[in-house]
Amino acid sequence: MEIDGKMLGERILNQIGQVIVGKEQTARLLFTALLAKGHVLLEDLPGTGKTKLAKTLAKTIAGDFARIQFTPDLLPSDITGLNIFDRQKNEFVLRPGPVFTNILLADEINRATPRTQAGLLECMEEHQVTIDGETYPLASPFFVIATQNPVETAGTFPLPEAQLDRFMMKLSMGLPSREEEISILDRYMDKDPLSDLSSVLTLDELEAAANEAEKVFVHPCIRGYIVDIAAASRTGEQVVMGVSPRGSLALLRCAKAYAWLDGRSYVIPDDMKALAVPVLAHRLVLGYGAGGSGSAKMLIQGILDTLPVPTEDFTL
Repeated sequence: MEIDGKMLGERILNQIGQVIVGKEQTARLLFTALLAKGHVLLEDLPGTGKTKLAKTLAKTIAGDFARIQFTPDLLPSDITGLNIFDRQKNEFVLRPGPVFTNILLADEINRATPRTQAGLLECMEEHQVTIDGETYPLASPFFVIATQNPVETAGTFPLPEAQLDRFMMKLSMGLPSREEEISILDRYMDKDPLSDLSSVLTLDELEAAANEAEKVFVHPCIRGYIVDIAAASRTGEQVVMGVSPRGSLALLRCAKAYAWLDGRSYVIPDDMKALAVPVLAHRLVLGYGAGGSGSAKMLIQGILDTLPVPTEDFTL
């Protein structure tokens, strides 16, 4: 199945743009993570459109969609499912949880306890779930979009580092400009445009697109550039834990998908500059007094500004 990456990206972004105003780059990065077979964490203030963006992307794809509203009393079995006793069959049968789907919206994930948050670890990393000692494979694709309010918000539990590292990207919606907010009011004047949105991508097309993105060429000097960025993130004075090899692999996979959506069959350094902050910053653990996520973003941006950029012929 031959698919043009640039045309596919435009088709998806046009659909999302019917519901979400002025967040084209965020939507593009979200779809990039889907093609790269990763997961995304959306963090921002309440009411900025995190859940709406996740539901809009899910509706543009003709797959199964499930949503979990995370609360302090949510249990891991509410996510994965559990075995219940069937009196008629006289045996235990599996009642599948919401993770048995294609796109899972984990809404306000940091409102649940760390124990419940950890229920997603195996699902996200290995695309499988173990219930009462038996392992069940999850659907393909399996894409988690988690939303969270800033950790300073009352009633939230910070995600542990191991869970943050399993998200391929951490994105933020940001507040709209005056013109964008007026457009939002106009668009939602009569009804929610999400209700009329239709799917424009089948699961087979999505799988074919992901396979095409994997074939994108990455020059050895670009691979070295990725490693240099990761290595530089481990040496700062305020850095307790830098980017792991999992982060380097995530940046590589995202760069391939990002380049393919741009209509290229090869990766260039500008792809790294567009992706490094959303892919790597949330993986850093900074020392006490170093600041929050903004400091991590500044550290990664500083590395990009100072590190020598490769200048080879990246098509060879």
